[in-house]
Amino acid sequence: MTGDRPLWAGMTLYLLITAAPTLLFWAALRVLPAVAARRVRRRVAPTGPSPESLVADLRRLRREMCGPPKRTRLRRVALLAAYDDVLIDLAGAVGVDAAPLAASREGTSERAFVRLQTEAAVEAGGIALDPPAAAGPAAA
Repeated sequence: MTGDRPLWAGMTLYLLITAAPTLLFWAALRVLPAVAARRVRRRVAPTGPSPESLVADLRRLRREMCGPPKRTRLRRVALLAAYDDVLIDLAGAVGVDAAPLAASREGTSERAFVRLQTEAAVEAGGIALDPPAAAGPAAA
């Protein structure tokens, strides 16, 4: 049987046909895990403010809430809404479920109770909402 191609062309075609599945399988084993690992690393990147800044914001808002009452209802409602938003973010950062606080209606006594429960859960998670006062020369 005589071929119409040279020997080197037939050998090259034979090598491509036999080596291609092996090379494709090797590439799939090397490339796909690297791509998957890169996606996981990209998803894990933290977004939003750090837990330390959330704690500082929550403590500042808590001091405002415990201070003298605000003059207008708008300021009181805005302060409570800001406090609840930061508390929900901090609960998420600590790993506490804040879904009941997010789901409760604004201005109800149920919301105040759920806020207290969320604060207790955050404190149980290791965050002191009311840190002890710094011992200074005047605290004798």
